[in-house]
Amino acid sequence: MERTLTILKPDCVRKQLIGAVINHIERAGFRVVAMKKIHLTKEAAGEFYAVHRERPFYGELVDFMSSGACVPMILEKENAVADFRTVIGATDPAEAAEGTVRKLYADSKGENIIHGSDSVENAAIEAAFFFSTEEVVRSN
Repeated sequence: MERTLTILKPDCVRKQLIGAVINHIERAGFRVVAMKKIHLTKEAAGEFYAVHRERPFYGELVDFMSSGACVPMILEKENAVADFRTVIGATDPAEAAEGTVRKLYADSKGENIIHGSDSVENAAIEAAFFFSTEEVVRSN
């Protein structure tokens, strides 16, 4: 069974869409095996998104991700990474397919509701950033 990491971003939390988005994810066949609600510091957000440090949007991304609470989750499903990226849709909600999380709930490319790991390797690294092994519950 493959795992991926997602983060319901501060705009999702502010808009009170946590339940709706989790419902969408679970209806797509994913199991939540770890979840918590946290408020990232700028330092932690910067560390998590360090891969984007040289990109022009890095500072704005760090500010946004540290602007309020977020909900990181580890999800499990066969082909989890690729399937989840399909479920959430394109980064820009204007380009996202109908019925995807971002098309349904996101307002802009910068505030796009949700993060999804882009590879199995990054999913493992990202999951370890937020969760200890004790916090991950095996799915039944």
